[in-house]
Formats: sequence, structure tokens, C-alpha cells
Amino acid sequence: MMLRDKLYIDGQWVAPSTSDTIDVHNAGTGEVMGKVPAAGERDIDAAVRAARRAFDSWSQRPVAERAEYLAKISAGIKQRGELLARTIAQEVGMPIKLSARIQAGLPMMTFSNYAKLAGEFPFEEKVGNSLVVRDPVGVVGAITPWNYPLHQIALKVAPALAAGCTVVLKPSEIAPFNAFILAEIVAEVGLPAGVFNLVTGFGPVVGEALVKHTDVDMISFTGSTRAGRRISELAAQMVKRVTLELGGKSASIILDDADLAAAVKGTVTNCYLNSGQTCTAFTRMLVPEAQYAEAKAIAADVARSFVPGDPLAETSRLGPLSSQMQLDRVRDYIKKGIAEGAELVTGGAEPPEAVAAGGYFVQPTVFGKVDPRSTIAQEEIFGPVLSIITYKDEDDAIRIANDTIYGLAGGVWSRDEARAQRVARRMRAGQIDVNGGPYNMNAPFGGFKQSGHGREAGKYGLEEFLEYKSLQLKP
Repeated sequence: MMLRDKLYIDGQWVAPSTSDTIDVHNAGTGEVMGKVPAAGERDIDAAVRAARRAFDSWSQRPVAERAEYLAKISAGIKQRGELLARTIAQEVGMPIKLSARIQAGLPMMTFSNYAKLAGEFPFEEKVGNSLVVRDPVGVVGAITPWNYPLHQIALKVAPALAAGCTVVLKPSEIAPFNAFILAEIVAEVGLPAGVFNLVTGFGPVVGEALVKHTDVDMISFTGSTRAGRRISELAAQMVKRVTLELGGKSASIILDDADLAAAVKGTVTNCYLNSGQTCTAFTRMLVPEAQYAEAKAIAADVARSFVPGDPLAETSRLGPLSSQMQLDRVRDYIKKGIAEGAELVTGGAEPPEAVAAGGYFVQPTVFGKVDPRSTIAQEEIFGPVLSIITYKDEDDAIRIANDTIYGLAGGVWSRDEARAQRVARRMRAGQIDVNGGPYNMNAPFGGFKQSGHGREAGKYGLEEFLEYKSLQLKP
């Protein structure tokens, strides 16, 4: 049992203002694995005040010093890599092998990368008789999700600290323990008091208090589109800067000249990463009408190879979902797909066989002949559920791909690289993988339309935490 009864505020572990706690459940068993504080508005106020006091000093520190702290935090994450991988595998359900590489490995690399980028970034430049400088935006409220918990924390905290901002972090109450491990690392490396603060609690209480606080200059949020709308409403009252990384319903367009087997396998694998709990998941696979039968058969075979299993087992490829609420949600969508007339190719809403009783497991599911306007083709399911949609020609495929409220990611598959890039350019989304191109931590990540605004990763993520200032100099 993991028990955390204190918050990290102003460089100290302090008791929260309330005695309320939050149960954190093990995704693989459904059992309570620990408790964290359900903090209140007074705790947010204390954390924000600490961050405000620390800002002037931290923002004026040489960039090289800030970068050195980031490098030390990266080393601390690496040292605790096994602990983090195991913790997040239990919190979220990602199989341990993937958790070690993604859930622990990516945050370590992100802090290290921003230590390097900080030293290379042009914080000022001469433009005519003006000196244009980049100042940190101020106190940042970071609100992060549960699906890639520490990775999303790192994508906000690392560039914010590199820019010279101070941070109040509100992690997801579903997967909070990794954030406490990060706070321990922060304390260990001696980051100045108030530069990083951790407050746990529920969104409607501490999340809203953080967004509404007058001393918070910016909110960086990753989560649902519904919550993003609420944050935007609250922040607009103070004209507060907001960056949002929200939902997605990403299309993988398989063109008629693609290597069909490789494209289908790549799409299904992408869709099922982290049990489908990925905002960029390729949940819509678009195939030519003439290739539907073959694509369906390949997809079914690949899907059946993702046998649900214990996330702590080295051989597991597909873990559970993160919570009972998420399990109910995904099963309801599967039932909705059947009710609306989609062809159930494999999987279904029934619990899978040979998994731990009480765990939040769902069958990897593939639907065929999906109407592009149906519920499962339009709404983000956040589970291992793939919809196969057929199209008539290239223009039709692009039209279908763009016909949702989202625009976060997508994919294109073709043996003709130039053709694939041409199609990718017409897709209204922030990140398009061409023939399975890998993740690039220095490329901008973010969405179009209701997938949000602002960008994370690389120099683009650093720029989000900076303001322009012009010094008009006498010639």
C-alpha cells in the first residue's frame, strides 16, 4: 500500500489543509494500491504564493544554471526508472516492458533534452534598432492526465523551468504516485524552494482553483476536450494564457498502392498502444472499398495477437484500462457500435478470458463497415477499439479523415512517398505519421480544431512559456 499524506509546497513536504484522501486503484486488479491527499483551495493558494515568491529569483538565474537542474532531474528519473515503470504500470495498466521504455524513459529524455535546448535557444536577438528578448511568462499551472502521466508532466515542467517559469503541478488523481516520485527527485537535486510545487486533488476543486487564481499567469492543460472548454471559460475572465492538448479521433489513411499488410499492422498496433488510452491513437482505419475484405482479415489477425494480460508480466502486450469508469465507458461504446449496425469483426463488450478478476480489462476490438458519421467513428473512445471505414478515392479519404471535431494526429501509408506527403499536407491535424514514421521529441506536438491549441516538445514547447519584449534602442 502506497500512502502519501503530504504535499510538496515551497520546498517542503507539508500537511494538506484537509483530511480528505483519494483512493488510487491498481488497474490490473481493481484493488486500492494507495492513497493521496484530496487537497483544497487553501493548498493551491499556498502553492501559487510560493511559486510567485520564487519567480523573480528563478527567472533571473543564468540559463546554464537552470539547465543544470534539468540535467540532474533527468539523472534522478533514470536512477528511479524501474520504480517508475512499475508504479505507472500499476496506475495506468501499460505493460511493464513498454512502461519502462515509454512511461519512464520518455520523461527522462525530455528533461535531458530541455537541458540541452535551453543552452541553444536564442533568448534574444537584434532586429534593427530593437533588442527583442524572450521573458518567462511567470507562474504556470500545469494540469496533467493519467494516460502518460509523467511524460505529460515532463512536457510541461521541463520547458517551463528552462524558460525561467515557476510551476504548480496538479497531476491526475487516477495516476498520481509518479508525480510524488518526481517531487522527491526535485527535492533531492536542491531545486530552489517554490520553483516546483505539487498539489493533488480533484479537478473541480483544486484544478479550478488553480485556473482561477489571480497569481497564475498561464495554464498548460492536457486532458479531455470537455475539461479544456471549462478551463478556457475560466481563464478567459482574466485573459490568462492557456495551452490545451485535448482529444483526438485520428485517421490512418491506407492508400491503394500501400503495402497493405504493413499498413494494417502498423495501424492496429498504434491504435492499441497503452490499451488505446492514447490521444493520438489511429482509431479510424480508412481503406479502399476494393481492399476491405483483405484489410479486415489482416486487422482481425493482428488484433487477436494482443492478448490482454497482467501489466507486470514481461510477456504482456495489452494491459487493462486505467479505471472502472474507463472500462464502463469503453464497453458502452462497443455496445453502441453494435447497436448502430457496424460489423463486429473481433472482440466485443464481454470481459476477456484468462485475466485477473477485478482488473479493468477489455477485449481488443475491431469494427468493420463503420459509417463515418456514426458514434464510434466520431467520438473518442480511449480504448482498444478500431473502426474500419471504406472510401471511394483519395479525395473521399481526405474528406472522411477531416470530418470530425478533432485534429490531433493521423497517418498515411503509400509506396509513393511524394503521394503520401501530398495527402498528409491536406489532413487537418497537427501530427501526421508517413509510413509509420517514428516519434520525434524535437518536433512540435499539438492539435487543430477542438484538439486544442499551442504546441509541446522541442523548441516549440519552450516558446509557449515565453513572452516577447522589445527594447527600443537609440540608433
